[in-house]
Amino acid sequence: MDDRKDKPQDGALFVTGTAPEKPEKTRAPAAASEAHDDEGKAEEAAELLDEILELMDLDVDVDVRAEDEEEIVLDITGRDAGRAIGKKGATLDALQFVLNKILNRTPESRRHIVVDSGDYRERHEQGLVTLAKREAKRAVTEGRTITLQPMSARDRRVIHLSLAKLEGVTTMSQGEGAQRRIQIIPQRRRSAR
Repeated sequence: MDDRKDKPQDGALFVTGTAPEKPEKTRAPAAASEAHDDEGKAEEAAELLDEILELMDLDVDVDVRAEDEEEIVLDITGRDAGRAIGKKGATLDALQFVLNKILNRTPESRRHIVVDSGDYRERHEQGLVTLAKREAKRAVTEGRTITLQPMSARDRRVIHLSLAKLEGVTTMSQGEGAQRRIQIIPQRRRSAR
């Protein structure tokens, strides 16, 4: 007998037993099925995210913020929205990864799902762009390479793109895995090599 289910758990999600059986859905012909699947994908994604967050015991609501042919943006709001974001957006990233894996199993109806809370992702990207420009200016002023802290691939991409057209600096990623960092290299130093 598993005694964990009777005790409150902090920071862990334990799933015990098996999922309740759901009645089988009958399949429509392929063309009609694809159109139907694509139309209901946003609602299906929102419902699935809501179920996951409920299992995490978070007091939040999930809404479809935006939807087009390529992307669905889900927004988490409520009392525990901060916990749904996690440290540096790690929980949002994990939820987004899981939803994309579950809902994009078939290539025909694939749509990228973005999980956000408030405008966290937009604010975070703006902060990265500000950091990148400030550090690029410092690299040029001091005439030396500036190495940033390790960051996720998504964050590195934002910095690379924000500095791609900036005169006087180039960027390069260096390191492996979670320790991969961006180097901001002033042109003078690069040409001196």
